[in-house]
Amino acid sequence: MIHLDTNFLIDALVPDSEQEAHLVRWLSAGETLGVSAVAWGEFLCGPLSTTAEELARKLLPDAEDFERDDAEEAARLFNLTGRRSKSYADCCIGAVAIRCGAPLATSNRDDFMPMAPHGLVLA
Repeated sequence: MIHLDTNFLIDALVPDSEQEAHLVRWLSAGETLGVSAVAWGEFLCGPLSTTAEELARKLLPDAEDFERDDAEEAARLFNLTGRRSKSYADCCIGAVAIRCGAPLATSNRDDFMPMAPHGLVLA
């Protein structure tokens, strides 16, 4: 399973994008996709077209819940990575991917790289 970050999901729905190519390759190889409820909520904040939302719902019919243990892991990541302004949501997304044992696909690798030494694997 590969978890998708919000920005990757948005970019993957753009025809002929690099992210779309990755998505097609993963799906063709039989890979399953996941998304955290945090990333899903960010995605739905839009703006997005009805068509993009419908496609995303088909690709990702469920979102992985954000649990208490995830909140604790997110806080740990936030503190370990320098308490960077506006990074808590990314830490939440990373925490869910870590719990699920799933690499995270993101278009903003620099935002998530500080979490790699603490257990996050990037796709």
